[in-house]
Amino acid sequence: MTTAQTTAKEASLTPTLEAYGEFQQAYDHYNKTLFAGSLPACLITLHRESQRVYGYFSHNRFVRLTDGRTATDEIAMNPIHFSGRSVEDVLSTLVHEMVHLWQAHHGKPSRAAYHNKEWAAKMKAVGLQPTDTGEEGGKETGQKMTHYILANGAFAKATAALKNEGFTLSWADAAIFSGVAKSKTKAKTSSSNRVKYTCPDCQSNAWGKASLKLICGDCEQPMIGEELNEDGEEAQAA
Repeated sequence: MTTAQTTAKEASLTPTLEAYGEFQQAYDHYNKTLFAGSLPACLITLHRESQRVYGYFSHNRFVRLTDGRTATDEIAMNPIHFSGRSVEDVLSTLVHEMVHLWQAHHGKPSRAAYHNKEWAAKMKAVGLQPTDTGEEGGKETGQKMTHYILANGAFAKATAALKNEGFTLSWADAAIFSGVAKSKTKAKTSSSNRVKYTCPDCQSNAWGKASLKLICGDCEQPMIGEELNEDGEEAQAA
């Protein structure tokens, strides 16, 4: 995309339409190229409750007000990390969560937040290698998982095609530039090393040691800790 085209785009869109439109464009592109168009529409949100979370998926998180029955899934993306990671890495989080969405509709998810063999196989099929360490050789299944991009894999090729069309990300949380994110993280960690845990569904909070793995009793969702990470997307997702 040329400078003139970028300027024209910025002038024609509000920040809301621009930011959310980019993720909808990416979602539609990956749905077509990586999932054969099999994924239903979902509601993509920007969520920055936990600064160490890259993104998460929540099944049937929203309901249409007009009928009280029509539900849709949520894929949340954390804008704090948009400027600190490459476009490819940010979009890999989106696809990581799309794999969770695929499994919710076409597969057999395990217990809350557990990444099973079916999930791992689909991740590899779309060009993302699951790993519990973020590095080669890590476990492919488990409660806390992240991933890395496979060179010349389906995701890498689909993302190259998307970027060749002029795709970019236009907005990120200002905290990443001002140092606010760092100061907030420091402020939320007490001298006793207690960590705040939040349910991604009902937003209930709990506090405890950083080593705890808490599940919300009402929503049966894994609670996200400030010192955790990627899925909830576990520390690179969930």
